Amino acid sequence: MKILHTADWHLGQTFYEYSRYDEHVRFLDWLRRQIKERKIDVLLVAGDIFDGPNPSAESQRLYYSFLRRVTAECPALQIIIIAGNHDSAARLEAPNPLLEEMNITVRGVVKRDADGDIDLAHLIIPIYKPGAGRLQADININDIAAFCLAVPYLRQGDYPPAENYAQGVQTLYRQLFAELRDEGKPVIAMGHLQATGSEISDDDRSERTVIGGVEGISPDAFDAQIIYTALGHLHRPQRVSGRENVRYSGAPIPMSFSEKGYRSSVVMVEYEEDKTQIHQIDVPPYVRLLSIPDRPAVLEEVLEAIHELPDGEINARSPYLEVKIQMTEPDTSYKYKIESALQGKSVRLARVVAVMPVQKESGLRAVSYEELRGIRPLDVALDYYKRKYDEQEMPAAMKELLQEVISEAGKE
Repeated sequence: MKILHTADWHLGQTFYEYSRYDEHVRFLDWLRRQIKERKIDVLLVAGDIFDGPNPSAESQRLYYSFLRRVTAECPALQIIIIAGNHDSAARLEAPNPLLEEMNITVRGVVKRDADGDIDLAHLIIPIYKPGAGRLQADININDIAAFCLAVPYLRQGDYPPAENYAQGVQTLYRQLFAELRDEGKPVIAMGHLQATGSEISDDDRSERTVIGGVEGISPDAFDAQIIYTALGHLHRPQRVSGRENVRYSGAPIPMSFSEKGYRSSVVMVEYEEDKTQIHQIDVPPYVRLLSIPDRPAVLEEVLEAIHELPDGEINARSPYLEVKIQMTEPDTSYKYKIESALQGKSVRLARVVAVMPVQKESGLRAVSYEELRGIRPLDVALDYYKRKYDEQEMPAAMKELLQEVISEAGKE
């Protein structure tokens, strides 16, 4: 059985007013070829299909065109998709009656029965052997090659009763695995979450914790007998806490300048007779992200760095450019000078970051708008509490209550 794991496509993303459509077309064409050439049996997409809950018609056409083409070219392919925190769970699940005819299963909503209990069976997806009658009324256990725990991004109330979010999520995975413990089949898990022991970028808001502080999920939530756990949410490809079979595939294209050093990838898992082999497959870069200079510099040095950029016309493959300038005094003309210097250069200016010097007397400094956006409300509250109450930490109960309020307000 060959499995391909990908996540965090963010179809429809606008990168500082530039459309990523062409980049996503290239990636999905590449992904389709990989599936066909490597004879993949199962494609796992671990959330954040779209960049927002109300994707454009263009983004939806791209998504459904990919599904139609890849299943037409690879009729035996089974696809399992879960919703991420950027997706609308209900919107993503809506076409299931049609998609299931194409051997595609989407899970976004956590359903409950008449007694209010979580419908665990809804989140357990059989992975069928090639040629098995997957739509037959009576499922033959011999036609099932494995099971997948298809757990979407969990919001407040989507998990069993628990003291906090992390414990609730962990309990749900344990309940799901317990349902399959005696089946004698391999189990794969999926999730869209932040696992403890994973690495995130300090200045990347898109990778910030989803609820606000202690919601990191321990990899112990995934039973040691699970052969592979396919995660989404963090954009850096990585193993979690050193566990080879618990991984983020990473985003296929960089979502921000803080991700320009990432190796965009997908993960291929080969399972045969209790042996699992895992391979990271790099996605060919289509458009580069440039930051000049490497560190904020005065305007004269910035203009010199711009002069070294390649000349030419701007096209769909021209790099996105971030310019970092160190301000020594108020200057309203620096943007005009930068834009003028870029005339005739084959780059697309995405943003100019102006950094003010540290004020030594007060210890304070001015921050840019981007830096201000990156500050989390919870961090502000925790810092204020420590300063007000002689460096004491905020009580856990108060922190938890604050997290719930921030989450409900949509300001995490």
